[in-house]
Amino acid sequence: MSQNLESGTQKSIFQQKDLQKSHDILTCTIKAPPFSYAHLELVSSHGTPVELDNLQVKSYCTAALGQFLGLTGTAIPLDILKVQGSHCWLRVPRPDLGSFAAAITAWRGASDNGVHCSLQIRQCSDWLGAMVGTDGQDQIWNS
Repeated sequence: MSQNLESGTQKSIFQQKDLQKSHDILTCTIKAPPFSYAHLELVSSHGTPVELDNLQVKSYCTAALGQFLGLTGTAIPLDILKVQGSHCWLRVPRPDLGSFAAAITAWRGASDNGVHCSLQIRQCSDWLGAMVGTDGQDQIWNS
């Protein structure tokens, strides 16, 4: 060590022991994701749970978007991620989430054999991870 101080140059511990630096960690922040996500529920006038399928979800969403925005609304691409019981999860382009939510909210629904059904938005988010595992949160303060 005294040799390095006399010459005026100091070596780092990595240079003295011929060690290599560990990897630099790279971080990336996504501020504007390309897609948003929506969790919808089909509710009926009789209060009985109604089973949904992919075709019904696509049909109901297309009807709502067409009624609210016309051809422009029907051109919004929808990806059905999951359908379970009366619930469904969709992926929508992020810029169209506001229009999609407004169309679903304004849609009156459909009637079949005297039973009126409509879609209700449960959640919307830019991040799917923020929506996962929130089942029953509305019941926390009611128990």
